[in-house]
Amino acid sequence: MIFITAKFQVRHEDAERWPQISASFTEATRSEPGCLWFEWSRSLDDPDEYVLVEAFRDDAAGAAHVKTDHFSAARRELPPHLASTPRIVNFSVPGEDWSLLGELAVEG
Repeated sequence: MIFITAKFQVRHEDAERWPQISASFTEATRSEPGCLWFEWSRSLDDPDEYVLVEAFRDDAAGAAHVKTDHFSAARRELPPHLASTPRIVNFSVPGEDWSLLGELAVEG
């Protein structure tokens, strides 16, 4: 799978509304057949920073994602709400789901 984590520094005045601002892009991406997950979190240290954790089934699914109409729309619509260019980590990893964190295994 293609595993991606990106940090979005949102303009302070838009940070509270970021979930609504990015909602149509989020929902459309989640409905793509090759999308395994597409999840936003807000930083505990910086309320203007959102972290996106996403995964696509394979290279073809990732390539299809960046060719969608909703990706093109996001490229136009989201940057005016950002304070800086998002930062990204992108890897191909084996599997299609999260692995268990054995060091913190819950018994029972």
